[in-house]
Amino acid sequence: MTGAAPTCRGCGQPILDPQDAVLLGHEEANSGPGWDIWAHRAHADRVGPDPVALRILARVLLVKALRD
Repeated sequence: MTGAAPTCRGCGQPILDPQDAVLLGHEEANSGPGWDIWAHRAHADRVGPDPVALRILARVLLVKALRD
């Protein structure tokens, strides 16, 4: 965590204490390297997976299951 303070995905506030920051994952971008997803320790359980990605994955798994 260098540079500007990351923003908590759970509450939208900056994470000023590096000890309170939890790296949840990495989100890809359409053009470029993407960005890391951070949250406060207290908010890490509030952040769920991307609903669009879950819907796409569910469709793919459904098609694969129906083919077999």
